[in-house]
Parts: sequence; C-alpha cells; structure tokens
Amino acid sequence: MALTPDDVVTKEFSNVRFKEGFDPEEVDDYLDEIVKEWRTTIAERDELKARVAELEGASAQAATVPTSAPDQPAPAGEEAPAGSASTNALGILERAQRLHDEHIAEGRSEADRLIDEAKTEADDIVRGAKKERNEVRSKLETERKTLEERITELRTFERDYRQELRGYFEGKLKDLDTTSTSSSETPVSAIGL
Repeated sequence: MALTPDDVVTKEFSNVRFKEGFDPEEVDDYLDEIVKEWRTTIAERDELKARVAELEGASAQAATVPTSAPDQPAPAGEEAPAGSASTNALGILERAQRLHDEHIAEGRSEADRLIDEAKTEADDIVRGAKKERNEVRSKLETERKTLEERITELRTFERDYRQELRGYFEGKLKDLDTTSTSSSETPVSAIGL
C-alpha cells in the first residue's frame, strides 16, 4: 500500500497517559508541514511527467512525419513542422546539459583552488608554528645556559668565600691561642687584676 499525503493527514495517534510522550499539537504541525511539501513534490513530479510525455510525443511525431525534399519549400500558411519543436527541445536539453557540465567543472575547479589555498595556508601556519617553536626553544636554551653559568659562578664564589672565612677564623683562633699561652706565662698580679 502506497502512503499518500491524505494518509498522513488522517493518521490518529493514541494519547499516552502517565508516561512521557510527544505533544500532539507539535506532531500535527510537523505532519502538516510534511504533507504540504509532499503535495508540492507530487505536483512537480506530475508536471514533469506531463512535460516529458509531451516532448516524447513531439519527438515521435517528428520521427513519423516524412521530411520534405530540400528543393521543395514548405507550403505557405503552414506552421513549422513538429520536428522543429523536438529540435528546439533537444537544443534546450543540450544547452542545459552543457551548462550543467560547465557549472560542475567550475565547481570542481573552485573546490580544487580552495583546497590548494587551504593546504598552502595550513603549510604556512605549520611552518610559522615550527619557526616560533624553534625560536622559543633557542631562547630557553640560551637562558638555561646563562643560568647554569651563573649557578657555577655562585658555587665557586661560595667555595672561595668559605675557604677565606675558614682561613680568617683559623687565623683568629691561632691568634687567640698564642695570646692565651703568652698570657698564661704572665702572672695575674702583673696583669693587674
């Protein structure tokens, strides 16, 4: 059974109770839109079928009508033979096909051009990103080397400072030891305590 627009219009849906479901008004509105589009499509199809039948009929008449000899002019007052209608129709179809092919070719060439442009732009973006990445990496590497050199300098400074400080304290301890040994030889009464 073929489904028709009237079948869609007359279709009844049962109401759902105590469960979630679709809003019946919303479903009806949507089905009305479908029916309208469906009827338009059917009307267009019928028109096209009629036009094709008309062109086929004209083409069949042109094939059955004998062509007049070239030296015999067409009788005055008669319209052009039916073959000219089919020739016109064939010419129109050929032009339509040629235009269609041209549009397809233009579309493909435009698509190819856009794809090529997109690939070129993508390559430029990737190239720029790689260049920027290399620059940042180089800058970070330079900063790392600078920081490592500074750390080495600070460690050397710390080592030298510790040695100098140790030497200074050891010298002071020696002075203290020599002072205490010389003062232990001096009697307390001489010091004046």
